[in-house]
Amino acid sequence: MHPNPAFRGTEIEHNLEFAKERGFGSLSISDPDGPPLMSHVPFLIAEDGKTVDLHLVRSNPMARAVRGATPARLAVTGPDSYVSPDWYGVQDQVPTWNYVAVHLVGDLHPLPTEDLPNVLDHLSAHFETRLEPKKPWTRDKMSGDSFERMLRMIVPFRMTVQDVQGTWKLGQNKPAAVRQSAAAQMAAYGIGSESRELAALMQSPFADPETE
Repeated sequence: MHPNPAFRGTEIEHNLEFAKERGFGSLSISDPDGPPLMSHVPFLIAEDGKTVDLHLVRSNPMARAVRGATPARLAVTGPDSYVSPDWYGVQDQVPTWNYVAVHLVGDLHPLPTEDLPNVLDHLSAHFETRLEPKKPWTRDKMSGDSFERMLRMIVPFRMTVQDVQGTWKLGQNKPAAVRQSAAAQMAAYGIGSESRELAALMQSPFADPETE
């Protein structure tokens, strides 16, 4: 996470809401026998923000590496974009990259196998309800045999959240007029993921240090 406190002042509740909305991130744990292990996973954060439920394919090396409480980090990335120095409209600037990211840190541990259907039901319901007015998909649409075969291929996990870290690098260390100038150019020409969404954040009251 970026160490500049100008980008780290977002309240925990806002960081959690952002992570809940995204619902997809990169989960990593250490591996004493090699490089860190990482998996890209959908997840569901509890209403109180204290736990995260997810599942992994049984053949995933990470699934086999988790034994008891294992320190883990879940990185949730948001919109990002390159920022050209020319966009600021003032001299002596350098290129940079603006972005939003939230990290959840805690202990990852396996759940009992019998908890897996419940984890899958809650996870799918969380995303299906966001597709309204589409009628939500449920596992009742699957044959019993198909669902049971799927269950044998995946394992449920829960992370107990101990720390929430957020970086909202929106240009808060720049004067408002300079930040707005860069945001307008980013909306038109930005490169990155969801650059227009990031430009909107940079132009919103949330990017004003006085409102944080």
